[in-house]
Amino acid sequence: MIKKIRKNPMYWYLLLLIIAITTGFQAWRTLFNNYAVDEIGINGFQAGVIQSVREIPGFLALLVVFLLLIFKEHKLAAYSAFLMGLGVLATGLLPSYGGLIITTLFMSIGFHYFETVNQSLTLQYFSKQQSPIMIGRVKSIGALTNIAIGAFIWFLSPYLSLASQFIIFGSTVLLLVILALFKNPVDKSLPKQQKKMVLKRKYWLFYTLNFLSGARRQIFVVFAVFMLVEKYSFSIKEIAILFIINNIITYFMAPIVGKGINRFGERTILSIEYISLIGIFLCYALIENRTVVGVLYVADHIFFSAAMAINTYFQKTSDPQDIAPSMAVGFTINHISAVVIPVVGGALWMLNWRIPFIAGAGIAVLSLFFSQKVRVPSS
Repeated sequence: MIKKIRKNPMYWYLLLLIIAITTGFQAWRTLFNNYAVDEIGINGFQAGVIQSVREIPGFLALLVVFLLLIFKEHKLAAYSAFLMGLGVLATGLLPSYGGLIITTLFMSIGFHYFETVNQSLTLQYFSKQQSPIMIGRVKSIGALTNIAIGAFIWFLSPYLSLASQFIIFGSTVLLLVILALFKNPVDKSLPKQQKKMVLKRKYWLFYTLNFLSGARRQIFVVFAVFMLVEKYSFSIKEIAILFIINNIITYFMAPIVGKGINRFGERTILSIEYISLIGIFLCYALIENRTVVGVLYVADHIFFSAAMAINTYFQKTSDPQDIAPSMAVGFTINHISAVVIPVVGGALWMLNWRIPFIAGAGIAVLSLFFSQKVRVPSS
């Protein structure tokens, strides 16, 4: 099946853009907390505000539907990646709280709009059996990219400022996107996508799982990393090491998850994820040990690949022409919680740092409940 996937021109086009996006985002999130805390001096509430700003473009992913009236879908993916690279580059040029808000917004517009279009193109251009393998494959290659970026940061940190590193990695993203723009992977025989917003009652479970997935992700992205830096004083090198470990695991786990979806089904994969997260979030809140928390952070990241089952479930139960607009709707719903949780969680953090993680365990319980309703047609 891998050979058939590799013969698809869209595979190579998306792969190049995914490497670009992964380079920029991995560099940004590895450097961000130390840059923001150590060099700019933001507090927990300000970190929550910035992360909420970062999620606003995801909340506005519905606009992708209207942009598709102007741009071809594969071109919009490249333009989005280019904007993301500009945002990363500019982060190093505006070292202030206000500067972080502005550059984070631009970086995030590019990142979220690319992810919306990337999910849509993947489900359109690859069959129901190929898409889990494709998603697992690109996640694996993305993990290799993350490892390389982590290694570069490890070696560059003693010699270059964090601001300089933002500029270098942002420029790298721009160069990779320019290379992708010379390719044309379009298959004109595929069903035409609706270029309007699609909301259907039969997709309610897809919407619900996306909403809860966005909430769960924010607990990890915002508060788990911030806890490592603020509460346990992890250095930039230690954060980079954790990211490298995470991505080594992802390199092997993502293809396994893709194959697992084909073999065991989406409901089983999602159930394993949510049961594990209940324990992980409770341990975050209850165990105050630097080493244990580092291990929990790695364990938390392992289950990120399982989220692909939400989209493959949709692919198997949706109308083919609804994929592009529904990915935009799903991405928006995913980010409703993502806009709110960082600010609310940041305020709760100031009361007691354990509260966001206890809430995360509750979100995992709800996710487990709704995942039991996942059903796909027998092939």
